[in-house]
Amino acid sequence: MERIEEEMKPYLSVIIPAYNEEERIGKTLTAVYAYLTTQPYPWELLIVLDGCQDNTAGVVAAFADGKESIHWIDRPQNRGKGYTVREGMLAARGEIRLFTDADNSTDMHHFDRMKPLFDQGEHVVICSRDKKDAADAQQATPQPKHKRLMGDAGNLFIQVIAVPGIWDTQCGFKAFRAQAAQEIFGVAQINGWLFDIEVLALARHFGYKINILGANWVDEPNTHVTFSGYIKSLIEALKVRWNLWTGAYKRPEPALNDVKPKQAKQM
Repeated sequence: MERIEEEMKPYLSVIIPAYNEEERIGKTLTAVYAYLTTQPYPWELLIVLDGCQDNTAGVVAAFADGKESIHWIDRPQNRGKGYTVREGMLAARGEIRLFTDADNSTDMHHFDRMKPLFDQGEHVVICSRDKKDAADAQQATPQPKHKRLMGDAGNLFIQVIAVPGIWDTQCGFKAFRAQAAQEIFGVAQINGWLFDIEVLALARHFGYKINILGANWVDEPNTHVTFSGYIKSLIEALKVRWNLWTGAYKRPEPALNDVKPKQAKQM
């Protein structure tokens, strides 16, 4: 019998989406866990597996064994990163819900600068790798030229269509207060790579200010994003604009999702 409901409600939930990450998820979990165990507030770590075909689930289970506050959802079907993050954000129980990438390109210490903003009552805080968003943004390892060119061209299109004024919508380190997370992810529809754009567009649509902090970002060469993924993302940006124009996004009443993640400690 799982005992998740009996635990103290966490202040911070960290959600990590994972697809075929057996080679690097262990290192990321080690780093995230090391950060969380030094914090004075209650927390939970939730890993959501997106129909992995390798041994990611085995690595996660082995790491979580004997550790408190680590849960995971092992979904057999591959549904995409957007679906996976959405599932985790709605299953999480924290007052603040942060999703971060399995490659740990933006490490957990960035939350040290996010927390004061949430303490002041903010609802949405994101990191950016672009100095036009935040002067202190930096990339420890510059992206390859082809990635920069595709990213710059795509971003200009995305700004015009969906999220004006944000130069880096794709940095995988975004945090939301519980109410904002429930409202935004409760109506989000994009299952693929461009879900970040929809999430930010919805945040503004629902009247939430988006606070941006600079990221110290380390590129991971084994990314799953491909050229075809960039093209698809531009098409999905148009879908977001269409949904906004046609009123497809109805603001929901805040309500907790009943999805129950697996837990390392069971009785």
